Amino acid sequence: MGGGIYLIQDDEQLVEMSEQSYESEEQLQELLETYPNLLAGDQIDTALPRHWLLVKRETPIPSEEDGTARWSIDRLFIDQNAIPTLVEVRRVENSRVRQEIIGQMLDYAANASIYWPVDTIVSQFETNCRELGRDPEQVFEEFLGTEANEERFWQKVKTHLQAGKLRLVFVADIIPSELRRVVEFLNEQVDPAEVLAIELKQYTDREPDNLRMLVPRVLGQTAEARLKKSSATRERRRWDETSFFQEFEARRGREEAKIAGKIYEWAMDMTPKVEVQWGKGDNFGGFVVSLPGRHGKPARDLFNVGIWGGLEISSQSYGSRPPFNDPEKWNELRSKFSSIGMALPTNPTETRFPNLRLSAMQDELTLEQVLQTFAWVVEVIDD
Repeated sequence: MGGGIYLIQDDEQLVEMSEQSYESEEQLQELLETYPNLLAGDQIDTALPRHWLLVKRETPIPSEEDGTARWSIDRLFIDQNAIPTLVEVRRVENSRVRQEIIGQMLDYAANASIYWPVDTIVSQFETNCRELGRDPEQVFEEFLGTEANEERFWQKVKTHLQAGKLRLVFVADIIPSELRRVVEFLNEQVDPAEVLAIELKQYTDREPDNLRMLVPRVLGQTAEARLKKSSATRERRRWDETSFFQEFEARRGREEAKIAGKIYEWAMDMTPKVEVQWGKGDNFGGFVVSLPGRHGKPARDLFNVGIWGGLEISSQSYGSRPPFNDPEKWNELRSKFSSIGMALPTNPTETRFPNLRLSAMQDELTLEQVLQTFAWVVEVIDD
């Protein structure tokens, strides 16, 4: 093992640090969990360094909707822009292990973007915090500040998952040149996902002082990949009625597009009680139906319809404000939504995003019941 790393101590003594292997993969995983900054967010984005929120270790990923977990990612982090970051820690000394880890990571990404409900991620985050003796709300505030909107953050996580906007990170003490070439190739080709490798070397002084130094290096960011990612970041598509329904039909088919159209027409017929706003996004978008702010009160969202093929609400958006912050009204709302297949949590302040697939509303009576439920919500809030 080579040297070449030197530390000047307070007494001006020069200490040579020698490269030292980790005792195990588990030791490296625990270091990342304890010190997330080892993921080198300042190297990943020099203009806006990434910061990390740990969701869970050994995070399960299903391979089908409502299916049991088939894989387990070593660590799941989310950065301050709500981009899920899947981290796999592995020693990759031989070609067989390298091929396995690449294949597994691509499996994770392909299935997480389709079958990974954001409600599950929120629940995993909260459970992990409590297992560590931390309050989830306090952890979140420390991550993004007291003024951050937690509900909006998790909604962005969901949007990024649906769009495949993920960051896949391989971490090892040595990144072989063969793996580096694969990572660079994938990072240039995939969009909007990002594929990176982090070589995290450990150096010690081999002396009684027990000094240790950890040096991360991000690999995979070629000039071509940087150009593509920066261009994609700048392009923010603004959706409207024409572009949304054309794209929706192309992706989801004519029948589901008709259902989305009927929901949109219902909202337009309900104006001025409700209003429709179009979202922005490179790949995914949709429209939000909300109640305008009145008498100095802010607007509040009723639901959104996304190009992914569903209608979704935020339970916290309902439960944190009158009249549904009243326990009796909250239970009445839970009963109403349960009758249309949307399960609200018992606690009205929990961050959950119940949804309905538009494909489940092809029957006219089912769709009518859903719209009548939201018409009831409008009347109750207006009272």
